[in-house]
Amino acid sequence: MTTLLKKKIKVKEDNKVVIGKGGACSSLAKPKPKPKPKRPVAGAKKERKTVKPTEFRRFYDRGDLPLQVAFEGASRKVQWKVNVSQLDYHHYLPIFFDGIREQKEPYRFLARQGTRDLLHKGEEKILAVIPQLIIPIKTALNTRNPEIVCEMIRILMKLVTSGELIGEALVPYYRQILPVFNLMKDSNKNIGDKIDYAQQKQSTLGDLIEDCLELFELHGGEDAFINIKYMIPTYESKVIQS
Repeated sequence: MTTLLKKKIKVKEDNKVVIGKGGACSSLAKPKPKPKPKRPVAGAKKERKTVKPTEFRRFYDRGDLPLQVAFEGASRKVQWKVNVSQLDYHHYLPIFFDGIREQKEPYRFLARQGTRDLLHKGEEKILAVIPQLIIPIKTALNTRNPEIVCEMIRILMKLVTSGELIGEALVPYYRQILPVFNLMKDSNKNIGDKIDYAQQKQSTLGDLIEDCLELFELHGGEDAFINIKYMIPTYESKVIQS
């Protein structure tokens, strides 16, 4: 090592003496503190925002849907321009299901109340349309938006009880519907001994999922439970225990 490298250099910093080695590659100075890396977030339950407008909004803006908002005093209702039971369910029901994820008025109110009207008066027409409803159902659930997911679950509960064999017809599509159920089934607030008023409005997501799965098992036939259990391993049968 040369004499130049062996020469000691005194540097004064904040009244402290630091001894260095000139051009040497090592240093006795304390290294700068590095920021701690942030814990990564999986984001499995993070809301997915969709830019593409719904089919319901597109058809309503064109004037192709036979309904409008009517008011009776301070309350509003859906006014149909035709007899609901005479509508082509293959055409209209998937459009209304796609509108469940709408959050802007009047699309939100018309799509949700219109869907309930169609399910109430559909009877045997609904069964043949089940395959066409799976994509709108899956799209709404995959938004991960708790309000939209809650509303779609309420619609599914109404769908299952709207006619015979509908529950059994949904069983082959559990793999498209139930992954989000499994992801969000524990989404209940821990509020201790306080009253959760959301339960009265059926807006507690975890409880809604549990009630919907019970209806799926009750109306889905003998293969319903094993298919639910495959997608949601922690689910316990309500039919066997009763």
